[in-house]
Amino acid sequence: MGRWEPNARERLERAALELFEERGYDSTTAAGIAERAGLAKSSFFRHFADKREVLFGGQEVFNRLVADAITGSPPEATPIEMLGAALDAVAVVFTDERRALARRRQIIVAGHDDLRERELLKLAALTGCLSDALRGRGVPDPAAGLAAELAGLAFRNAFARWIDPANDQGFATIARQELKALVAATATLT
Repeated sequence: MGRWEPNARERLERAALELFEERGYDSTTAAGIAERAGLAKSSFFRHFADKREVLFGGQEVFNRLVADAITGSPPEATPIEMLGAALDAVAVVFTDERRALARRRQIIVAGHDDLRERELLKLAALTGCLSDALRGRGVPDPAAGLAAELAGLAFRNAFARWIDPANDQGFATIARQELKALVAATATLT
């Protein structure tokens, strides 16, 4: 077993994707993932609560990135500018190197109701984090909640465009485009 080798978390993620694709999500076990990664089963559970979390891990880090970006925005920043900074901040997760893995992950998620539900919960947590951070910066409700919902939708749309095989733009660029389009669309509602 390669317990002493670096990058155990990434190895587990890659092994899980391989097995989900080869055997199917339902037929893959945590022990099988650990074995494929060359690690002990206990190593798997040091990094993930269950096999589902291999696809959804890192929520705390992600939420901290967006909250810190909003908190660290200039005092004169508008809520939309703060959200733009938050979307820029999470772009560090969506590198060109991870794009192919994200595409594979999304195919697996799309094929399972429980995984789609988990993805929606993850998006709700992100939206909640955004609205809390905006409120912490003095943005009142309902503006904070509405702005957070817009950013959540911009994020979801940007992610879908980012993993599209025809796309070659970076996540931050796409996310900013999506946020701008949504803000413009809200102006047409009155």
